[in-house]
Amino acid sequence: MGIVSRLAIGAVAVCAVGAGAFWALTAPVRLDDVALAALGQGDATRGERMFWAAGCASCHARPKAEGDAKLELAGGVELKTGFGTFVAPNISQDPRDGIGAWSVEDFANAVMRGVSPEGEHLYPAFPYTSYARMKPSDVADLYAYMKTLPAVAGRAPEHSLSFPFNVRRGLGLWKHLYLSNEPVIAFDEPPTDAVLRGRYLAEGPGHCGECHTPREMTGAAKTGQWLAGAAAAEGDGIVPNITAGEGGIGDWSQDDIVNYLETGFTPDYDSVGGTMVEVQRNMERLTQEDREAIAAYLKAIPPRPNGYPPRQQKPSS
Repeated sequence: MGIVSRLAIGAVAVCAVGAGAFWALTAPVRLDDVALAALGQGDATRGERMFWAAGCASCHARPKAEGDAKLELAGGVELKTGFGTFVAPNISQDPRDGIGAWSVEDFANAVMRGVSPEGEHLYPAFPYTSYARMKPSDVADLYAYMKTLPAVAGRAPEHSLSFPFNVRRGLGLWKHLYLSNEPVIAFDEPPTDAVLRGRYLAEGPGHCGECHTPREMTGAAKTGQWLAGAAAAEGDGIVPNITAGEGGIGDWSQDDIVNYLETGFTPDYDSVGGTMVEVQRNMERLTQEDREAIAAYLKAIPPRPNGYPPRQQKPSS
């Protein structure tokens, strides 16, 4: 065998090993048996609280749905980003077009690990990077509540993504780097029960960091600038800093935050606007204790300066 043949065989072997390693490293990782056992018997009444805390209707109800129509989770809301356009899928109880045929284990793996029942990676436009911090029992409660909601026929359009973002398998490497069930904020002093409750709601089901934290080029949240505000995923707007740092809400009292979450009015009597309108409507459905806990958490986290660059003033014509 000539040297050229041996080199060719060696190159093929190296490629095969590399391909095998890539395939192993990018494989979807489902919940382990301990986490699945912790799901328990879900309770729909408790699950309704999780439904609003997690903002399910904000993305998965039809665009501009109101009233009871917000519980018809047919999907279709578009999120246009630098990676392409993501479309919220149908998560109603329709067994063909929605998730009506999913088991609670299927649901938990999607919510907490970003893995579909078919074993495909889900895109993190679905905020499983936050939902990964949820308690399995809360996920089971959410599943139980969603089983009470109507089935809606009709499959939402597919995502529209360019290469390489349309290759789902690569998300396995991304998850190794960025998917964690650990809290983002670790406090130097033991926090109060209210702060811990607020941390769970804000960092987990409430997924506040998905919008209020700036992102790396990879799309991952810059946790060192947690809740410092960010450029909006769509358009040229900004999502505000909600820490006590410069540009943030340091002059808001805890009661101011609670009132804002309940009524949508700032301390200056301005009203909530933009996509935060939907979030506030979800927050008003939580308990007063939940809103107070979220406020206590926001007052306890480290202050950060604005996480987005100053907007350039357009020259006057």
